[in-house]
Amino acid sequence: MVLRGNPRFRSFPIPAPRCPREAAFYASSMVSAASSLYESNCILRELSGAGQIDDARNVFDGMLRRDEYSWNTMIGAYTGSGRLAEARSLFEMVPTKSSITWSSLISGYSRFGHEDEAFRLFKKMQLEGQKPSQFTLGSILRACSILGLLRQGEQVHGYTIKTGFNHNDFVVTGLVDMYAKCKLILEAEYLFETVRERSNPVLWTAMLTGYSQSGDGFRAMECFRYMVLKGIQPNQYTFPSILTACGVVSASDFGAQVHSCIIRSGYVTNSFVQSALIDMYSKSGNLRSAKMVLDAMEVDDIVSWNSIIVGFVRHGFVREALTLFKEMHERGIKIDDFTYPSILNSFASSEDLKSAKSIHCMIIKNGFEAYKLVNNAVIDMYAKQNSMKSALKVFSNMPNRDIISWTSVVTGYAFNGSYEEAIRLYCDMRISEIDPDEIILSNILSSCAELTSLELGQQLHVDFIKSGIGSSISVDNSLVTMYAKCGSIEEAKLVFDSMEARNVISWTALIVGYAQNGKAKESLDLYHEMTYFGLKPDYVTFIGVLFACSHAGLVESGRQFFDLMVNFYRIKPGPEHYSCIIDLLGRSGRLKEAEDLLNRMTEEPDATVWKALLGACRAHKNLEMGERAAEKLFMLEPMNAMPYVLLANMYFSANRLEDAAKLWKIMKSRGITKEPGLSWIELNSKVHTFTSEDRAHPEMKEIYLKVDEVISSIKKAGYVPDINFALHDVDEKGREHGLAYHSEKLAVAFGLMVLPHGGPIRIFKNLRVCGDCHAAMKFVSVVFNRHIILRDSNCFHHFKEGKCSCGDYW
Repeated sequence: MVLRGNPRFRSFPIPAPRCPREAAFYASSMVSAASSLYESNCILRELSGAGQIDDARNVFDGMLRRDEYSWNTMIGAYTGSGRLAEARSLFEMVPTKSSITWSSLISGYSRFGHEDEAFRLFKKMQLEGQKPSQFTLGSILRACSILGLLRQGEQVHGYTIKTGFNHNDFVVTGLVDMYAKCKLILEAEYLFETVRERSNPVLWTAMLTGYSQSGDGFRAMECFRYMVLKGIQPNQYTFPSILTACGVVSASDFGAQVHSCIIRSGYVTNSFVQSALIDMYSKSGNLRSAKMVLDAMEVDDIVSWNSIIVGFVRHGFVREALTLFKEMHERGIKIDDFTYPSILNSFASSEDLKSAKSIHCMIIKNGFEAYKLVNNAVIDMYAKQNSMKSALKVFSNMPNRDIISWTSVVTGYAFNGSYEEAIRLYCDMRISEIDPDEIILSNILSSCAELTSLELGQQLHVDFIKSGIGSSISVDNSLVTMYAKCGSIEEAKLVFDSMEARNVISWTALIVGYAQNGKAKESLDLYHEMTYFGLKPDYVTFIGVLFACSHAGLVESGRQFFDLMVNFYRIKPGPEHYSCIIDLLGRSGRLKEAEDLLNRMTEEPDATVWKALLGACRAHKNLEMGERAAEKLFMLEPMNAMPYVLLANMYFSANRLEDAAKLWKIMKSRGITKEPGLSWIELNSKVHTFTSEDRAHPEMKEIYLKVDEVISSIKKAGYVPDINFALHDVDEKGREHGLAYHSEKLAVAFGLMVLPHGGPIRIFKNLRVCGDCHAAMKFVSVVFNRHIILRDSNCFHHFKEGKCSCGDYW
């Protein structure tokens, strides 16, 4: 390094000192050589610029006389190197502080992450009568941008207007950046347009970055295009911002053009630009290009490796992601707490629990088990591997759990069908005074929907309102689904109507809800309203629509919707769609047409479709076709009792008792047992469960007396027991007695005993409701003037005034 400024020092090199004593010697020599203040300041400037801060301080301390430049140079040297305590100490010693002195300290605090202190200094500066310069305002605006201090930023904006700095390009650039970072893009755009000569790349970069960070990738790309057309050269900060915007909207082609621009501009070896390129290509799915950029990097960058691993995982290349992770390990790249969650996510779609556990062991070995981010990913990984015991162990050992930790384990249990455990853990979370977020609320509401736990679902709805989260489309969708699945379709509609925004999931949830609750007309009307607003129905939407057509007996409409789904929306029909069409044709007695459709399926029909046909055969007493459907089910689900029981009942009805007995014998020899029928009622957050001829309930004596009263009352109204739905190995009197104490009848009797008079009775059943119980419920709804809502394995049955919403298909 050579001193500049004074001819006497142009050829005087300053060698790097080898020890503190030698540094002091050089410093004292230079002070003695510099007889004037000007010369001392030159030496001070040169040492500071070379990063020799301690040598500069020795020169400063040895100076006989100091001026404003001396003090500002030394303070600037300290703040520029992040030595803020020493800068502040020296600042307090300055005899006369100028705006430059204040600006230098404020800039240092802002640049090194102490924005709060920078803002306090800014206020103190004004109180002491110092007028901020453009550089002071630029520094404080930077602090507002980083912290998102919109109100303070607006105050600074007001100050610039009063002082005339609002016409200063440097200050306006800071304002554009501040408003953009605070998500007020329109304000940022307005200020951007007020700059007459927009030739500064920093200004364009601020505007472009604002678009990018607001998720408006296309506006960012447009801004970059105009910038280049105007001949303004992007810099190392512009390129990462535009590449991030391209990644957000998966604009790989535009990103490739930016890549070419980077090469021409000479920034291709810049590590930040390279990392942004890898991230852009990875998010856009152009993994080959991402890998090429990674291979070209001279220095291994952990951020770049993490980005490409995330890219491979996101696009389903799990094996390649694991290969990259192993390569990182072999090359000695320091794996961080972002790498592990990325690679753990790769096990979401694989069943390689052994490899997953080896990654967990590596995490423990390398000391990352204390990181919440990593532990949360481990819990999520075990949950997706259906290893909830391991997930709960990790969760239990965490000293500090956040909402993400709780969400990971709660959603894990919900994902694996352990809905009761998910709800229990959620209650523990609330006891721990952890406030829920929209993710955990959506999942726990889904658990309530699966368990048909209306009371808890209503409590969660209140919890959501009190949480202050605000409008959340995911929670609202879950609420619509929960109310619909619990038979409260009116409440589901109220939630739907109150939603600020709706997507196809919102509409589908209510369409399916209406269909399952026997409101076919409302379901189809809602479908037409949805398409009128331009939303495209999906796979699940058509399940609801076809289900509605089936239960309303709308054969032609069902065919038209099926054709619309396949030929217009290009949705490949699944077993659920075929099951609805088979059921639709079966209900109308078109069994041959249903079987022909089933045989024309492009894929081998699964058990769902054959069950629909078998149910139709039983309803219409077509034993021959029923036998064919049952034989298929015997092969597809050999341990499922349902086809054996249905076919046996059909044999009994046809008086083919030997064939029925043979079938029961086969079931017994194969160890196939019929799932016991359960019915339950929820009362004051407690579930009361009943089985056929149950004696376990503490109030069973009173319940049986109530059943006898109910049966007697409805018989007077015209109810006749249908013994075809009773056990066939007892006499007629025994069959009728057995029918009286089916689980559904015990549940409705209990409901009549304990629920307020006139209120609805909600019953849930794990199997399809018995035909005789279905008939009895219609009479109960009339005689006792009750709305009975019974959800079975097929749909909801709303019994009102002697009618059922299902269409009476038995």
